[in-house]
Amino acid sequence: MNSTGDQLVPEQRAYLLKLARDSAGAALGGPALQAEAPGDEILLEPRACFVTFKRRGSGPGCGLRGCLGTLEARDPLWLAVKRLAADTVTRDPRFREQPVTLDELPELEVDISVLHPRRELADPLDLELGHDGIVVEGQGSYKACHGVYLPQVAGDHGMGKEEFLSSCCSHKARLPADAWRDPAQCKVYAFRAEVFSEE
Repeated sequence: MNSTGDQLVPEQRAYLLKLARDSAGAALGGPALQAEAPGDEILLEPRACFVTFKRRGSGPGCGLRGCLGTLEARDPLWLAVKRLAADTVTRDPRFREQPVTLDELPELEVDISVLHPRRELADPLDLELGHDGIVVEGQGSYKACHGVYLPQVAGDHGMGKEEFLSSCCSHKARLPADAWRDPAQCKVYAFRAEVFSEE
């Protein structure tokens, strides 16, 4: 994950998860967050990441409550998590009608996905389901279109490779569902991620 290829140790994961929760709480009107840069060089490395909030359980009313991220490693990891956690609970456009509330926050679980660099797939079906996330980018007249699915999406929704690719094209990138089959319409990239959560 970092420059040496090592993954985060449990203490680093715990720090980021708590930071995400505290940042979300502050953004929703809870106690102010006084977070300073940690003295951990791995957490100071620029990394691309996503922060997800989900309602715990599997019954009605459970599921996604917000997910935002960046594909570019611009900010130090700790700062990216802090900012994205606040934005996820306040700015995810899918939940404008039912935004996350401070009272609801204890019922939500935090997931963090720290992304590895992406690679272009000459054959999109070469992706490894359950391990690879995907980025689809429109080509030709679709150049402004792009979509992202994290690696865990396929397993969460019981998708096969073709459904995973087609769903990302149609639901995320607003491309034709079969655009991934045509390099003139769409480029497909795969990426790995280190995914961890409070559960």
